[in-house]
Amino acid sequence: MQPDAVETVTALARAAAPRCGETVVIGIDGPSGSGKTTLAEAVGRRLGCPVLHMDDLFPGWDGLTQAAGLLTEQVLRPLAAGEPAGYRRWDWEASRWAERVAVPATPSLIVEGCASTVRPADGFVAVRVWVEADTGVRMARGIARDGESYRPHWERWAAQERAVFTADQTRDRADLIVRT
Repeated sequence: MQPDAVETVTALARAAAPRCGETVVIGIDGPSGSGKTTLAEAVGRRLGCPVLHMDDLFPGWDGLTQAAGLLTEQVLRPLAAGEPAGYRRWDWEASRWAERVAVPATPSLIVEGCASTVRPADGFVAVRVWVEADTGVRMARGIARDGESYRPHWERWAAQERAVFTADQTRDRADLIVRT
């Protein structure tokens, strides 16, 4: 990761005006295995704010296209309106929705994961960060984390990422691009 990435994202977040009610939402987006979670956790520690992981909102391996809408309707729109926000967590082992997770109103919130800045969610995101790495590096990270048996899922997911990010022009709209 670029050595100053955490500092740069933190500075952008501190300077940003809220676009989600009184909450500054920092979206850390990009393809799987690029380093989004690592960056988000470091920025979250620096800002002292919660990190919402998009992995909890995807309805399975074919759910990327639904993610930004779920984030918007369950979390961002309610936060912007000053209403209780939360989402149903996806249980990957049972392949079904699980418990509701409350998202408290907070001055800053990091939303980390694929599609965290994709339309319609982007309208609520004050700082858009795109994290990227070479395809081979990302695949190696994913397989090291999840195991070789997940390769077909990763390949299927990568095809969805390409389609969503291309149609949305997500990278082009980022405030910051971080290469890992």
